[in-house]
Amino acid sequence: MARMVLAQSRMEARLMLRNGEQLLLAIVIPVIVLVGGVVAADRIGIDLDGHRAVDILTPGVLALAVMSTSFTSVAIATGFERRYGVIKLLGSSPLPRSGLLLGKILALLNVVVLQLVVLVAVGLALGWEPTLAHPLRTLVGLVLAVALGTAAFAALGLFVAGVLRAEATLALANLVYLLLMAGGGVVLPTSTYGAASSLIQWLPSGALGEAMREALVHATVDGRSLLVLVAWAALGTVLTARTFRWE
Repeated sequence: MARMVLAQSRMEARLMLRNGEQLLLAIVIPVIVLVGGVVAADRIGIDLDGHRAVDILTPGVLALAVMSTSFTSVAIATGFERRYGVIKLLGSSPLPRSGLLLGKILALLNVVVLQLVVLVAVGLALGWEPTLAHPLRTLVGLVLAVALGTAAFAALGLFVAGVLRAEATLALANLVYLLLMAGGGVVLPTSTYGAASSLIQWLPSGALGEAMREALVHATVDGRSLLVLVAWAALGTVLTARTFRWE
């Protein structure tokens, strides 16, 4: 089982890195959001809870990058793999549904690490100063947020791709990505959404964004947000295991 999952993860990672559209979602769009947001905020003079815009936007864009790769890219790629019969061929192999899910998540983690390296470099070039008062807590909070966020969004992306046609998956995945980027509490703190903040913080996007900001801005581990991500990951995994169709 371990060898099958590792082989699947290596193949998934190579395919993602060779796909220009995947790299657009993974790196180019988050970089544009980060640079554009910081420049616009500096010119307008926006203040976010007493913090500089770059210090708030950088963790949010890191969360956006995790979401774009783990949900949108996975959903679209898997949807068209089902359409062209790739998933059907995998279904005829000894690889079970759980192995397919684990392989995709491991591949995603490799791509996410590459994303984070690029975006951290861009953030530092823009003047980002992450809080390092408690390095261990910052590292633990960051690692848990990335790992659980990847698991939650990957499971939900596979669920969408496993029950809808490829064209419907393409449309829905992009629509959800845009809606969550604009109003899901991933780039900006949930507190900036007023009365809706109490609802947004329970979304996987809001939980991931808050967990990243707590780790990199306040050097704390946001237990509530991490538990929300665990719940979404469990829900997505159960739904995928019960409904995913190989063709």
